Amino acid sequence: MPKASPGSANINRSALRRNQACKTCRKRKLKCDAARPHCGTCVKHWQALVSVPAPIGYVHPTEPQCSYDPVDGLNLAPETDPLSKIKELEDQISSLKNQLFERQAASASSTTSDSTSRQEIITGITIPQAPLSLVNIIPESPQSRFRNRSPSPNGRDVNGGGITNNAGGHRDDSPDPLIGLLFSGWNPDLPDPAVLNHYVDIFFRCDPCGSRVLHKPSFMHSLSLSPRDVKFPHSAILHAICASASRWSGANTVTLPDGTRRDKFAEFHASKTRQYIDKTMASGEEIFSVMQACIILSWYFYQEGRWVEVWIFASFQTRVAIPLRLNYPGTFSTHGNSSPGAYLAPPKDRRDLEARRRTWWMTIMFDRIASVGGWIHAVDERDLGTELPLRLSDFELDTPVPSNPQNISTEAVFVRHHPQYTDSFMLLLKAVMLFGRVTDFNVRGTLRAPTAPSKNQNPFFLTGFQELDELVSSQFLENLPPIFKNNNGVTDAPEGSYVDTDLYMVHVIPHAATITLHNPYIDFSNPTSTSTERCVRAARCILAAYYTLSATSIDICRLHPLVTICWYLAAAVQVQLCKYFIEINDAERESTVWGEINILRFAMMQYGQRSPIGTRQEKLLQGLMREIVRMTAQKQPLEVGIPLYPFSHQTLFRKDEPPQPETDESLTGAPLPGSPEADAVMNRAPSSASDSNSIPNSHLSPSPLPRGTLMTTPTWSTPDYSNNSPGNGSSHSYVG
Repeated sequence: MPKASPGSANINRSALRRNQACKTCRKRKLKCDAARPHCGTCVKHWQALVSVPAPIGYVHPTEPQCSYDPVDGLNLAPETDPLSKIKELEDQISSLKNQLFERQAASASSTTSDSTSRQEIITGITIPQAPLSLVNIIPESPQSRFRNRSPSPNGRDVNGGGITNNAGGHRDDSPDPLIGLLFSGWNPDLPDPAVLNHYVDIFFRCDPCGSRVLHKPSFMHSLSLSPRDVKFPHSAILHAICASASRWSGANTVTLPDGTRRDKFAEFHASKTRQYIDKTMASGEEIFSVMQACIILSWYFYQEGRWVEVWIFASFQTRVAIPLRLNYPGTFSTHGNSSPGAYLAPPKDRRDLEARRRTWWMTIMFDRIASVGGWIHAVDERDLGTELPLRLSDFELDTPVPSNPQNISTEAVFVRHHPQYTDSFMLLLKAVMLFGRVTDFNVRGTLRAPTAPSKNQNPFFLTGFQELDELVSSQFLENLPPIFKNNNGVTDAPEGSYVDTDLYMVHVIPHAATITLHNPYIDFSNPTSTSTERCVRAARCILAAYYTLSATSIDICRLHPLVTICWYLAAAVQVQLCKYFIEINDAERESTVWGEINILRFAMMQYGQRSPIGTRQEKLLQGLMREIVRMTAQKQPLEVGIPLYPFSHQTLFRKDEPPQPETDESLTGAPLPGSPEADAVMNRAPSSASDSNSIPNSHLSPSPLPRGTLMTTPTWSTPDYSNNSPGNGSSHSYVG
């Protein structure tokens, strides 16, 4: 074929070399004139595009999308992945923040001063340093809710998201890039480091429950590390600690118009902890740390009296711990493990092993305490193979002590205590497990029984009843080591009063277990009823323990929250005794019993000033008292015997918040949702009036309790333990 003539109209310009056309035209296979910066084809396409208005939500490009391959010999800037660049910048931010924290830690004055600021030179960059002080938690913007601001010298709050005038003036929402750069590595949902350290310190000093699972020295050290360090505490644990410790700070509680109190700071951090728990339930990531956070949060819910959440989280903890094999000796099993990825690796060292043991036993303890109202336990005692924990001192000091030779199935575990492994926490664990055995006995005894326990039956004829009775009513307390047996945990010295919460509960819980075991068989009409004597004596022991504590300046709110259940059980026995005295028209002894009931009510209300579980138990007791309030001839029965101790707290008779006695119309109980005992609690009578005149005064008559006096030892006659007599049927719901 002949070549085209040089004057042909098809030849208007020279042909392009390979890859000389723009990328867009090559991709779309269009003619390109290789014009710079944009070829004619791309310019025409862009002009046609922008001539039509853009749809809603869409913006036309500002210039034609035309690009060329690099020219030989011309080095262009390499294309950068935005995600890689962001990660690089975040690493630089973390490095700068770590250096800042190290400088602040080296100079303590700079971290506590609220009125000075200075400039630090770090790696050639001048960094304005904002002091972090312990200030009140003030909710601000949604991005930084419940984070604490630190006042700067010019009277403005410094935060990564902007600068706010403290006086309420103009707010400059423009971000400070340098401050945001420094603090972007810190979890924005947590308080500032200094405030967080303050709450952690409060948590370890005041919390009697959840703090048992954490190794305090290593935890405090890890808290000083960079937030990006793998050893830094998990955010779920820190959120749970903030929620629990907020109760003791008192700075975040708001009283609503209806009189109820809300702690928005605690609620916020509790919700954040739950988010981590939900995430772990879906992914299984960081499961052990999240489980520890769940334990701390569970005790927070328990002290708040939020029973539905208590049951849910008690179940969650046990179901998580079992697949982790924490119920095996050494918290690890090498056999029967067909799915290695589902379980924890073997413990790394002694500290890790003991942390797992304590996490497991706190889970079991919580399960037992949440079930004291008469519910079956999530894990049977026969499935507990983990050895008992070490002493707290050995745990914190990393003392090289061999594993505890005892587990819950060890023979005579409740009466034999190895000195090398025994402290108040160990005894508390055993006391709670003993209470759990009583719950198991009651639940299994009535599970398939055609009728409820009756006062006409002799409980000592039931299999295992006598052995359990001897254990809870005498043997456990009698066999405590002398150093713990002769000390009830309360120390009232001139230099200050102190209470060992665990040891105090060790001396109270067995009496509560005794009441739980014998309460269905109380019969005031039977002068030889052992169950009646056991319950009356146990109630007075619990009351005497409270008298001992009240004679000091110790804040009873520092006690373990289970104490409110024990007070309720003692008061429930006294309510039955008061009803009996009303029926036999013994006004003097009735008045004394009213005083003792009201003292226990006062204790619950005083505890409720900080933990709502006390208020909830007192409301439940009011429901139980409804009948005797109607029957009594006392003019103001709910005001009889209110204590007037010289060392009691100043809030007893505050003029701004006087204690208001409840009227008969307001006596409403708060039984557990779904509890089978809930309806029966309100209307059940302990005994009939026709048999009331045969009761002996020797073991039922309470000691006189004059108004304003203290009783440090109970008075009752020694019972005849060999007399196994029938009792009266009566049961109660213990929490509400």
